[in-house]
Amino acid sequence: MRVTVLGAGTMGHGIAQVSAMAGHDVTIRDLETDILAEALTAIEQNLQGGVDRDKVSPETMRRSLDRIETTTSLLDAVADADLVIEAVPERMDIKQATFEEVADAAPSEAIIGSNTSSLSVTEIASVLDRPGRAIGLHFFNPVHIMGLVEVVVAEQTDDATLEAATDFVDAIDKEPIVVRDSAGFASSRLGVALGVEAIRMLETGVADPRAIDAAMELGYSHPMGPIELTDVVGLDVRLDILEHLRDELGERFRPPQLLKQKVRAGKLGKKSGEGFYVWEDGEIVDTSDDW
Repeated sequence: MRVTVLGAGTMGHGIAQVSAMAGHDVTIRDLETDILAEALTAIEQNLQGGVDRDKVSPETMRRSLDRIETTTSLLDAVADADLVIEAVPERMDIKQATFEEVADAAPSEAIIGSNTSSLSVTEIASVLDRPGRAIGLHFFNPVHIMGLVEVVVAEQTDDATLEAATDFVDAIDKEPIVVRDSAGFASSRLGVALGVEAIRMLETGVADPRAIDAAMELGYSHPMGPIELTDVVGLDVRLDILEHLRDELGERFRPPQLLKQKVRAGKLGKKSGEGFYVWEDGEIVDTSDDW
């Protein structure tokens, strides 16, 4: 299968990596060559880390890298694609515009997937003349480690598209769960609900970030606490999802004022160096002093 990934950010290059490791020929498309170069470096580092831990063979690493090519041309990226997965910013207008561009340039039988974590796949697909080939493929970060993919069935998705999408997820050694297109799907809705309550606990002084995270890690065997996870995902991303879910599902998803304040201050979490924690070289070194 020829897989095209649109967007070379964290999610995009992760999807490209696992697709190549499963034997698919992969093209990554982004607007800037520097971004594409950074994506290839990140993939190589991930694979080398697997080799160093005896999780990936050197031969698998070499073959995987050989299967990946990059381009800034959308036409070149999708011309021969069997599956196109967009991993562009989480905005409806950008995703719909991307779907329209893909539909004009890709083969008519190509499946078009969205890696959206909360937006309506039904609405994204509404711009297509043949929306039956649209589906949601919600991967989780880091893609090469996390075992789940939500397969989101839009109102228009046809049976053949659903079958091909779940087969693809199985083939890249992930577990597909099929969910109906609804606000937040299953994972984002549940994960954000936990995260927003944890932030409200910070606002009201129930406990500090480390204590709240430890409660869920040690008490419920979560691999990462909800405050740390918010930092990893990005406070701006969490805020956007909450505002969308509030519009769709009501006031229980109202964003906490503390979250809004941090986003306004540019404290977006791990990627900016500070969110609810202070980060250096990808590791937590302290808690922020304004929670």
